[in-house]
Amino acid sequence: MNLELNVRTSNTSTMAPAAAPANVDFNAIKQRQQATWASGDFAIIGTTLQIVGESLAEAVDVRAGEAVLDVAAGNGNATLAAARRFASVTSTDYVPHLLEKGEARAKAEGLDVQFQVADAEALPFDDASFDVVLSTFGAMFTPEHHKAAHELMRVVRSGGRIGMANWTPEGFIGQLFRVIGAYVPPPAGTKSPALWGSEPRIVELFGPEAIDIRCVRRDFNFRYRSAAHWIEVFRNFYGPTHKAYAALDPARQAGLTKDITALLEGLNVAGSSSLVVPGEYLELVITKK
Repeated sequence: MNLELNVRTSNTSTMAPAAAPANVDFNAIKQRQQATWASGDFAIIGTTLQIVGESLAEAVDVRAGEAVLDVAAGNGNATLAAARRFASVTSTDYVPHLLEKGEARAKAEGLDVQFQVADAEALPFDDASFDVVLSTFGAMFTPEHHKAAHELMRVVRSGGRIGMANWTPEGFIGQLFRVIGAYVPPPAGTKSPALWGSEPRIVELFGPEAIDIRCVRRDFNFRYRSAAHWIEVFRNFYGPTHKAYAALDPARQAGLTKDITALLEGLNVAGSSSLVVPGEYLELVITKK
């Protein structure tokens, strides 16, 4: 699927983080999330998603010499894509181990990138510090959506661009979140990260400070030997599924495996020879007023 939505905004109000719901300990939630993403080894999953970073860099039109910030960068897919286009890149994440993996990749290619531990909801940079801000399947997992959106917009200059790739609620990963949530419910008071893959939510989060929002729905194909192979890899290395399995007793683990297998096999477009599951995501480019 490749559908494009273009929204030009005229709202002149100032975007600010929405107040946090009462009785929700977002600091505790964030600490648990950080531990989740530090578990397993996301870099093994992340490297398979490199094509998304390349596509996003082209969509945002990253140019040589531009100051680019990659937020919640993981092991650096968008980071590397921007650096390959001779931009001046700063790569950030709140999991130091993932930044180390990204740094190793950059060094292997001879790319000059700055790496810095940073929280997507409290970026340690001045206002209007960057020409471009990127995030691929990263900032969407922050517990306070408005706070993260405010930070992304704050650090980009007027006329600069924000580029994101976010899983959609309707796509494979959005469905996977719902399957996992039936076994391990998300923290009370939080909203689904897949909302970042919804066009109305993007307009809500960024519209007041944007002059233009372009949204394109794309597919990333998960390519594995079989459903069992996908589950093996994601159970061992992808933080959310790794932690979900660890929280369940053997009987519930078996139930989760059965339900994920059914989801994978229902979406598989490769027949019985292998597994190819299209994972829909929203590629968006936001231009700041």
